[in-house]
Amino acid sequence: MTLRKFAGLGALLSIVMPSLAMAADEVAAPVLNSGDTAWMLTATALVLFMTIPGLALFYGGMVRSKNILSVMMQCFAITGLISILWVVYGYSIAFDTTGMEQGVVNFNSFFGGMGKAFLAGVTPASITGPAALFPEAVFITFQMTFAIITPALIVGAFAERMKFSAMLIFMAIWFTLVYAPIAHMVWSGNGGLLWDWGVLDFAGGTVVHINAGVAGLVACIVLGKRKGFPTTPMAPHNLGYTLVGAAMLWIGWFGFNAGSAAAANGTAGMAMLVTQIATAAAALGWMFAEWITHGKPSALGIASGVVAGLVAVTPAAGTVGPMGALVIGLVAGVICFFCATSLKRKLGYDDSLDAFGVHGIGGIVGAILTGVFAAPALGGFGTVTDIAAQVWIQCKGVGFTVIYTAIVTYVILKVLDMVMGLRVTEEEEAVGLDLAQHNERGYNL
Repeated sequence: MTLRKFAGLGALLSIVMPSLAMAADEVAAPVLNSGDTAWMLTATALVLFMTIPGLALFYGGMVRSKNILSVMMQCFAITGLISILWVVYGYSIAFDTTGMEQGVVNFNSFFGGMGKAFLAGVTPASITGPAALFPEAVFITFQMTFAIITPALIVGAFAERMKFSAMLIFMAIWFTLVYAPIAHMVWSGNGGLLWDWGVLDFAGGTVVHINAGVAGLVACIVLGKRKGFPTTPMAPHNLGYTLVGAAMLWIGWFGFNAGSAAAANGTAGMAMLVTQIATAAAALGWMFAEWITHGKPSALGIASGVVAGLVAVTPAAGTVGPMGALVIGLVAGVICFFCATSLKRKLGYDDSLDAFGVHGIGGIVGAILTGVFAAPALGGFGTVTDIAAQVWIQCKGVGFTVIYTAIVTYVILKVLDMVMGLRVTEEEEAVGLDLAQHNERGYNL
């Protein structure tokens, strides 16, 4: 009887144990979260909305009427170009972690592997995220929108004078050698150079804004000034477009910053709040600085202040508190105003639409102040206990990005200039790039 009981128990266990094992596997398997997925789909659309039509209108309104289509065309062409390059190899360079090891500096600390080239292995069932809760396809597209807007921002520095063909080749090479590697170093995780340093960059202060701003500065210097600059008036032809574009950027930026939480959670909610606070503070900071300095506040000024605040809070959005965001925005608005006006005039470079003055400087201010206001002692939500040490880490990250981007961008531009030429002719510049490069007019009167 006893033996039969044991035999019966063994038979029962042989039936139950596989079922329990299967149940455990089911519990351990990642399960897609529909709320996180819905939010990330929305955030992705918002970030794409920032480039087309947001940035296209923002920049388009600031150039002269003979160049509006050229700027908008560049934004649209970059959107198409970078989307394809991202799929072919950009995502892999930025996020493939093959060969990476925390604390070990090797080639893969700078440049991701090619295991994800052509999106190998990505299926509708592929799930990713901090808790593996939403489709990898959504993450790929979300990060693609960041890769799109970064080179598009550079357009503002050399607007009205670069050949369209040269622009396309420059952007393709720059994306490959600058954007994707910097994204990898900052965001790929353990083993990434700046990640291991401890650099805080929640949504792209270094990856997007310092990167694009410094590249823009180098580009406008290498190409030289526009014909007639600074003696010939080159006023924006339609500030209404610029204000509408700035509004679109402001709205889309909630996807940029809150979406970088990669979940519909408290971090995303706080990122949204601090983004609004910093942007409002920077808009007012720029406006009052201009009012005091020049006697009148301008529409172009407040639009530029909005973007300065959005830029500055980007690296801090996941760790800063409301009052820290207020300070970051206010400081960025005032500093960017003086850099985009007084500093530019003093140094004499022709940054057409202030890509460096707003994105480069705003990104630097935000990145450094992140090290200050991420500290819980100052109302932040980060893990910073030694503010001085974190500020030093942030400065190292800024310095590395500035130097790397400046050198590589300069080399790319000089080689392209020797091979095919970068700049349109004086006659084409006088006629305007709309007609000279695209055989179209923005306005047919």
